[in-house]
Amino acid sequence: MTSSPQERALSLVQQYYAAFNSDDAEGMLALLSENVRHDINEGETQQGRDTFRAFLTKMDAHYREQAADVVVMASADGTRAAAEFVIHGEYLKTDAGLPEAAGQRYVLPVGAFFEVRDSGHGPQIARVTNYYNLADWTRQVGG
Repeated sequence: MTSSPQERALSLVQQYYAAFNSDDAEGMLALLSENVRHDINEGETQQGRDTFRAFLTKMDAHYREQAADVVVMASADGTRAAAEFVIHGEYLKTDAGLPEAAGQRYVLPVGAFFEVRDSGHGPQIARVTNYYNLADWTRQVGG
């Protein structure tokens, strides 16, 4: 049975968060297009899978996180998807420009938005945009 574009987009984003929760960076990266656009919360826009890999490496050095209560939605044509979830994290190492890290734990609602494109070998994530309340995170870690 052939799945619809919407079902394929839902599955793609669910696989992305399954890889995230398994600390499987390569699994996440395999789901991204080569020139993926990454809009960082309250930060810059980065381009490319290799740049995303470097971002994940940096995040792993500073934070330990799990996404819980993940709900994924997708447009009927499968070109757009969104996820709402709660991130449960631990701040391991001080990140430049942020409060000092001392193993503080935090719980934060997050919204993420995706653009999905067919690469010719199936759908891939072409854009990842994340939003969360940085002021809330800062309060939780004592900044």
